[in-house]
Amino acid sequence: MFRYAITSRALYFGDEQKKQAALLEEAARWIAEGIEFIQLREKDLPAAAIANLARNLLEKIAQTASPARLLINSRPDIALATSAHGVHLAASPDELSPTQVCDLFLSSGRHKPLITIACHTLAEVSRARQHHVDAILFAPVFEKPLANSQNLPGQGLDPLRDACTAAAPIPIFALGGVTLQNAPSCLEAGAAGVAGIRLFHRVDNNSSSKSALEEAGISPP
Repeated sequence: MFRYAITSRALYFGDEQKKQAALLEEAARWIAEGIEFIQLREKDLPAAAIANLARNLLEKIAQTASPARLLINSRPDIALATSAHGVHLAASPDELSPTQVCDLFLSSGRHKPLITIACHTLAEVSRARQHHVDAILFAPVFEKPLANSQNLPGQGLDPLRDACTAAAPIPIFALGGVTLQNAPSCLEAGAAGVAGIRLFHRVDNNSSSKSALEEAGISPP
């Protein structure tokens, strides 16, 4: 099972400096545990701060034999500037398309980037497949809590299964409300792995502890 960890420094207490330090410590644990994909998703930070976090994470990856690949959320310019492995995109028509991002990298003399994209419908999955993305995050699979104390309904396992069929051979990551308990059912539905924020974060910053997935006996591929 492939694991796709999405960052959120908002889960930590303290001032901005402490939150970023905690996030880097958390990501260092992911890298040491061999988590395959890390999406840097601090959308409210200025570009310079995102770039600084990216360079720190890339340095940690380079210092190990970790398979981790760093993707920058919706900012191909920062991915180019920091030599990150790729970019994560939304399926919104207002976003650059995967093809446009690839063209941007190639015109800059860089290799084709790793591109993942978030999809919520089968139509979006089909479009992503036509763009030959590297992976699709299909969401929300399960109900998930929102910041306003309401819940976002999940689509369920049948739509996930249909998405996996429509996307093949592009791998699907199940996203949205994924827990230790329901992660195996996502794999049974055809997902190549699971993605999430809280699924991977340990807010207590106990870097010596195993990840929640490993503690549950769910192993990487």
